[in-house]
Amino acid sequence: MRTGAVTDDRPMTLHATAKLPTDQGRGIAPRRTPPPPWEIVRPPHWPVIEDMHRSKQRILFIAEAVTLAHVARLIGLARSLASDQYEICLACDPRYNDLIGDLPFPVVPVQTIPSAQFFQALAHGRAIYSTGDLIGYVEEELRLFDTFRPDVVVGDFRLSLDISAKVHGTPYVTITNAYWSPYAKLRFPVPDIPLARILGVPLAQKLFDWARPFAFALHALPLNRTRRKYGLASLSHDLRQVYTHADYTLYADIAEIVPTSPLPKNHRFIGPVPWSPSRPPPNWWDSLPADRPIVYVTLGSSGPGSLLPVVLAALADLPLTVIAATAGRMEPGAVPGNARIAEFLPGEQAAERARMVICNGGSPTSYQGLLAGKPIVGIASNLDQYLNMSLMESAGAGMLLRSGKASPAAVRQAVMAVLDNQAMAARAENLKSVILNYRAGQALETVLHQIMGTQRA
Repeated sequence: MRTGAVTDDRPMTLHATAKLPTDQGRGIAPRRTPPPPWEIVRPPHWPVIEDMHRSKQRILFIAEAVTLAHVARLIGLARSLASDQYEICLACDPRYNDLIGDLPFPVVPVQTIPSAQFFQALAHGRAIYSTGDLIGYVEEELRLFDTFRPDVVVGDFRLSLDISAKVHGTPYVTITNAYWSPYAKLRFPVPDIPLARILGVPLAQKLFDWARPFAFALHALPLNRTRRKYGLASLSHDLRQVYTHADYTLYADIAEIVPTSPLPKNHRFIGPVPWSPSRPPPNWWDSLPADRPIVYVTLGSSGPGSLLPVVLAALADLPLTVIAATAGRMEPGAVPGNARIAEFLPGEQAAERARMVICNGGSPTSYQGLLAGKPIVGIASNLDQYLNMSLMESAGAGMLLRSGKASPAAVRQAVMAVLDNQAMAARAENLKSVILNYRAGQALETVLHQIMGTQRA
């Protein structure tokens, strides 16, 4: 078991297919069923890592691919690190391989629960992971650690890493959002759960405020049980501790819109991590009308995809050009004459061309809009999206629309209100200047240097 910084000078080779070590000798209880075969399978266009000398730091990025956002943020950070200083490996479920494209470092598969399981748990207020899910994650991560022997592991919503990294003795950095921080000072809006649909939002909010601590404790229970299995103390019953606990916690947000109490030294804002899919623009990209404002619509991989036809219908008779990405989740049906549709769009360029952005309220696309200086309408469904959009709205740069109330009339009214709001447009432009002062890649590199300096001391 690895108990500190790597001290051996042996070269390490990660071949296209590598059998990983067993769990023997790790001092943990055997699993009731044998683990599935675990192989690192490298498609032909991925490079093989040869002669990985200890003159460079080995950084292992592991993303939880329940949504594309968690994979995209780690790709953006990994690409920001200099290849002459770091040896990098990305581990994630292959469900987004077509969007990732060619990368300058190897990518290996690790299991992630089905996205449908994730979305159903959110929709019904259930715990996302079972104890069995988390144990399976930990075991797979430990085998990967034994093969790659990282100096530091960086995760995005991979909650099991706080266990596996400690068992293996490897420093762990988590990338998360500040609205999940136990130091964030904000109210939790009731998301679109059955309670809100049955009782209405005002009464549901009161009940949600009362029940939330108990619900958070229930969500934290599987991870705390898994921690105890591996000889680690439980965290608190606050889900925010579970989501953000690491050796270093880096918030992919800007401090200017997320109010917090004073943060510990190992909690830091690094700013958003921009990323767009590796796809060429559609054939209509260069022939959009120049005489009408453009509205960019993307409900992403975690938004209510069934609402795309509602949004298109709401905007169909307005003097706008709508450019919309389906994220491969559905066919929008009949496309209005003022709309142009593609499976995926170059998001940064789309936001630059648009007057405003309509999204699912998640932080990646919201920041993509703000980085272009454009206001946001966020049609939120889960709690993560509500938290983010409530902050965007409080900052004066966007409007939160509940997905349960997103009728064509409501969408149309929100879009017209945002397009006519010059103060909101100015606020979005001001926040663009703020975001440009952040350098997420440099902030991560600073943390890596601090970790390695501590290990060598």
